[in-house]
Amino acid sequence: MSTAVPPVVVGGAPLTPAQVLDVARHGARVTLSEESRKAVRHGRERVEALARGKVPAYGVSTGFGALATRHIAPDLRARLQRSLIRSHAAGTGPEVEREVTRALMLLRLRTLASGSTGVEAATVETLAALLNAGITPVVHEYGSLGCSGDLAPLSHVALALMGEGDVRDAAGEAKPASTALHEAGIRPVELGAKEGLALINGTDGMLGMLVLACTDLERLLKVADITAAMSVEALLGTDRVFADELQRLRPHPGQAASAANLRALLADSPIVASHRGPDCNRVQDAYSLRCAPQVAGAARDTLAHALLVAGRELDSVIDNPVVLDDGRIESNGNFHGAPVAYVLDFLAIAVADTASIAERRTDRMLDVSRSHGLPAFLADDPGVDSGHMIAQYTQAAIVSELKRLAVPASVDSIPSSAMQEDHVSMGWSAARKLRRAVDGLTSVLAVELLTAARALDLRSPLRPGPATGAVLRAVRERVDGPGPDRHLAPEIAAVAAMVADGSVVGAAETVTALA
Repeated sequence: MSTAVPPVVVGGAPLTPAQVLDVARHGARVTLSEESRKAVRHGRERVEALARGKVPAYGVSTGFGALATRHIAPDLRARLQRSLIRSHAAGTGPEVEREVTRALMLLRLRTLASGSTGVEAATVETLAALLNAGITPVVHEYGSLGCSGDLAPLSHVALALMGEGDVRDAAGEAKPASTALHEAGIRPVELGAKEGLALINGTDGMLGMLVLACTDLERLLKVADITAAMSVEALLGTDRVFADELQRLRPHPGQAASAANLRALLADSPIVASHRGPDCNRVQDAYSLRCAPQVAGAARDTLAHALLVAGRELDSVIDNPVVLDDGRIESNGNFHGAPVAYVLDFLAIAVADTASIAERRTDRMLDVSRSHGLPAFLADDPGVDSGHMIAQYTQAAIVSELKRLAVPASVDSIPSSAMQEDHVSMGWSAARKLRRAVDGLTSVLAVELLTAARALDLRSPLRPGPATGAVLRAVRERVDGPGPDRHLAPEIAAVAAMVADGSVVGAAETVTALA
């Protein structure tokens, strides 16, 4: 695991999105606070006392879900927990990404370490050991309804804790969990009363994907401002509409931030200055240019709300039943994923619209009737060469897919467990489609960036501003400038990698800070 990233302490203070990212994506190790160890011991004592009692307690001495009315004899309770995990590890479909599973594991560890779940200390320590050994259980795409927790995904993790099922080791090699645990010197857990339920009754998968998506979107929305600024220059647009006094008339914070970025990116632009005088006969630019901060700003405000929800969830304990501070063990509905599912769906809408306006700007640069002097499709020899014609087709196809991905999952409740679980959130599904949407937006912005860079080169001898010029130079380090047609797919992939790894934002921020 990574030695460059500081370890993340679990227990006490709530986890931050940055800590989730460090563990999930960058391989940071985890440690348990002494406070959390004490809380875990206290919570387990309460569960064991309840297990010895004669009053039935859900998940401790009863079955689960629609089978909660059956009392389970003490000699069958360990079997009950094993059976729960084995039967619930029923996922199917493609394997989800390593970073998603690691985020899920970390967030479940955070709840277990609270002491409110009543698990054994050894169970908490073993989950931490799996993370630190880089052992990642195989979790599948389908199986969670986003209520009563991400049951199937978390069950595949719990199965690995028991030394069963399949995992990938730190090198990414698939192998049986029993083999991987043995090689890492980790002893499989033997689940006691309530532990199986505590391991799987959480919204950790959908929350982990929300945190990862928010992190990526913070960067992508800066890129959207950069590509918009470059398109404004390429299309000989004006920067006057982004003036602060105009933005203050509609005081949305995201819009103000986006407009400030556009002003900074277009500052001292010779291209913009070239048509700023009284002889310019352009009355106003198209919406895709003029309204860039309104659309990107609304996406920013949506992201801010999603981060607010994520912060609350990172400070939450999700289990059923839970051990309260006064020792009571109470059933509850906090496992319902609606708060997370709603913002996951809302973000997918914002992503689709941000991509849609970027595609419209790209299309304008390729159309001789709207590009103000650029060659058709930015081709070297229009008719012989097609230029960026099909790059825009690719962009349009992705935008169409993003519109389908923006259809909410959270409104599509479907009952389960013999109508005991009769309203579910579908938050896991909302999270999965948001991940695909984030990937799509990355590609759409890459095509706009590639196209705007080519258009700016074709405006020579006019030059872009210092900030957009820095981005153009960074692109040219990876992709050649205008010329006869060549294989475009590798160029789109190269620029998409720049968008994803922060190179585009980094290039702009060598000149000006971005909000």
